[in-house]
Amino acid sequence: MNFQQAIQTCFSKYLDFSGRGSRSEYWWFVLAYVIVAVVAGLIHEIVYLVVILAFLLPLLSAGARRLHDIGKSGWWLLIGLIPLVGLVLLYFMVQPSQSESNEYGAPPLAAA
Repeated sequence: MNFQQAIQTCFSKYLDFSGRGSRSEYWWFVLAYVIVAVVAGLIHEIVYLVVILAFLLPLLSAGARRLHDIGKSGWWLLIGLIPLVGLVLLYFMVQPSQSESNEYGAPPLAAA
């Protein structure tokens, strides 16, 4: 999945917390968020706030789908709220996809 496809997929599935999302889909979308947030922060605080609010649900749903891809529940996202322990979430997000189907569906690249 490339940069544009990841952004389109994540914004089109912004309320879809089910299914699986590939590692490339998640990380391309996070990169897009960081770039847009930095630029918005340089423009004005209000623009920055609007960007954060616009990306909040898509980031949460993409994170949940990414965790589903490695066989974890989306509720693991809450561990990110705990300082230092939240680094476990980073470890989960960089793990390779499960090649076989799991309780959340078929592998994302095979389903596409």
